[in-house]
Amino acid sequence: MVVVGLNLRPALSSVAPLLTRLQETAGLTPTAAGLLTTLPVLFLGLSAPLAPQLARAVGSERALSIALFMLTAGLIWRGLPFGGALFIGSAMAGSAIGLGGTLLPALVKREVPGSADLVTGLYTMALCMGGAIGAGLSVPLTAWLGSWQASLMSWSLLAVFALLLWHFAFPHPKAADITPLHASGLSKMLKQRLTWQIMLFMGLQSSMAYVVFGWLPSLLVDRGYSEAGAGWTMAISIMCQLFAALAAPWLARLGRDQRPALIIVQIITASGLWILLIGPLSWKWPGAALLGIGQGGSFSLALSLLVLRTANSRLAGQLSGLVQGGGYTLASLGPFIVGWQLQSGASTTFIGWFLIGVIALCSCFALFAGLNRRLDDDSGQLVVHRY
Repeated sequence: MVVVGLNLRPALSSVAPLLTRLQETAGLTPTAAGLLTTLPVLFLGLSAPLAPQLARAVGSERALSIALFMLTAGLIWRGLPFGGALFIGSAMAGSAIGLGGTLLPALVKREVPGSADLVTGLYTMALCMGGAIGAGLSVPLTAWLGSWQASLMSWSLLAVFALLLWHFAFPHPKAADITPLHASGLSKMLKQRLTWQIMLFMGLQSSMAYVVFGWLPSLLVDRGYSEAGAGWTMAISIMCQLFAALAAPWLARLGRDQRPALIIVQIITASGLWILLIGPLSWKWPGAALLGIGQGGSFSLALSLLVLRTANSRLAGQLSGLVQGGGYTLASLGPFIVGWQLQSGASTTFIGWFLIGVIALCSCFALFAGLNRRLDDDSGQLVVHRY
């Protein structure tokens, strides 16, 4: 699961450091570049609700194999010398990430129900590491391999490794132990306010992550950074997510619920964004660290909510599909809006305050999503138990 998680971010983070080069060599306008960063996130959100049906049809383990195969194909496709290949491959990769990211929380809930939040933190740490590797090595790989196409395609090797490892090592539960991911209760789950509260929190915090993946290096270049320097600043920020992703679920266990931890990580994220986009340039390393700590903790806690707010793996799979589907579809607007703002001549300072405003709205939903409640259907009815 950790190796699979390592593959679910390089497809997204490896493009951002090359956006300036793509605008120069491929003729992308800021709006087209915004579409390029939005497309994989949009298809991630659109494909996530399909994961439970795919898992029911072929099994969760084989469904994840299909997702990894699709990811490999998308990473190769986006570097091919065909018109629109970059956009088509990015959409394929986003769809694969949506399927894989939705399937993993349900598998974690099934395999390690007693420590699902802590294992989710470990898996999230792998996600962050993959994002950092993608951001940090994207420009160097372009120099070593001779083209940005080869650089983008090279990430398929990591996906092939994960596909082979997962295919030969995935768990084989007994038939009696398998809890199918039925889709019949999705309409009932959508009627629960808790589902929408988690979905909106997931979407808003994810929009910040994908703005960073898609636009942070370009915004830093506008502030005077070099292309490589901006990429490494982003990589350092994502590296700092590793520790926060692992530590946040442990810290969240210290309180009665997750609200204090959720609010703290939002404040840290806003502080990091202010320093990098508005504050003094000399504070870039503390800014990168704060942004990484805040976003790593926020994303880890958001994924933990999928298992903490459900009573069994079936409900975890359904909630994961709905929350990640709706949340990432909402999150896809973030990179597009930033691209539109840049096209309209907005300053980096204006964009920085806009993003901080989004974080403030996200914090409002965190106050509801962080309450200690759980969706349960043991009685035959979908109810919310409060603890």
